[in-house]
Amino acid sequence: MALQQVGLKKVKLANNEQIAYREREGGEQVVILVHGNMTSSKHWDVLLDKMDPKYKMYAPDLRGFGESTYNERVTGIRDFSDDLHGFIDALELQNFHLVGWSTGGAVCMQYVADHPGKCEKLVLLASASTRGYPFFGTKPDGSPDIGLRLQTIEDIEQDAGKTLAMQGLYDTKNREGLKAVWNALIYTHNQPDAEKYDEYVDDMLTQRNLADVYHSLNTFNISAQHNGVNEGSDQAKDIDIPVLVLRGDRDHVVTAQMTEEILEDLGDNATFIQLEDMGHSPLVDNLEQLTNTIETFLE
Repeated sequence: MALQQVGLKKVKLANNEQIAYREREGGEQVVILVHGNMTSSKHWDVLLDKMDPKYKMYAPDLRGFGESTYNERVTGIRDFSDDLHGFIDALELQNFHLVGWSTGGAVCMQYVADHPGKCEKLVLLASASTRGYPFFGTKPDGSPDIGLRLQTIEDIEQDAGKTLAMQGLYDTKNREGLKAVWNALIYTHNQPDAEKYDEYVDDMLTQRNLADVYHSLNTFNISAQHNGVNEGSDQAKDIDIPVLVLRGDRDHVVTAQMTEEILEDLGDNATFIQLEDMGHSPLVDNLEQLTNTIETFLE
């Protein structure tokens, strides 16, 4: 029997941002879910319903997403992870597990590296690499220019192929356009039912920080290597807890190479499981298998 999800609550952080979050009642073990780009805590709804009742669960909206505030622009992944730290402190959470999806994976890695001794286990679901998620320029024909990795937020804001195109869908509230993007890249085989899909699109339209997220992903780098934009902070070695790395075998967003970079940089602390016949949203592709895989790791 699924436990009741409590409606959105809000907590004020010391930096004057207010974080909205979903809470699901449960037992002693605490799990915090951190969403990715173009989503919010709303997209965790099915996992919040599905996870074993022994887990007490929280799912915050990151700054500039959902019902959280966006008082100050985000300049890097650490802004998100510092907000996460403030959220965890405000709720006085101890001895918890983190699950980060896509961009949320980078946020969780930065948090764990900066705040050792707080998180017990980390799950990276279709996560951006320890070396970031590259943002390439656009050729005149509209295709990505792999030889041109953009360097600044200004470059990213003006990129016609991705930022301006996606921002245009947001600005015009082009629901069918957003669905077309998700069907091409994320819901390639399975889609949510029509009512839930509409709720998810409503949620996508709350995002106010698109270029910030692209820039933050492009510059994120906790490896010991240069990623094409900057030198790595070499903080990956500070993640010394068990990490489960999950990627669907037909993920069109996160490449196999990005996952290999995570495994190389985290070393023996990381365990990889390939999710068979799943894309960038295992929540929709095979919720039961995803839930079982996560719960087995956390036990």
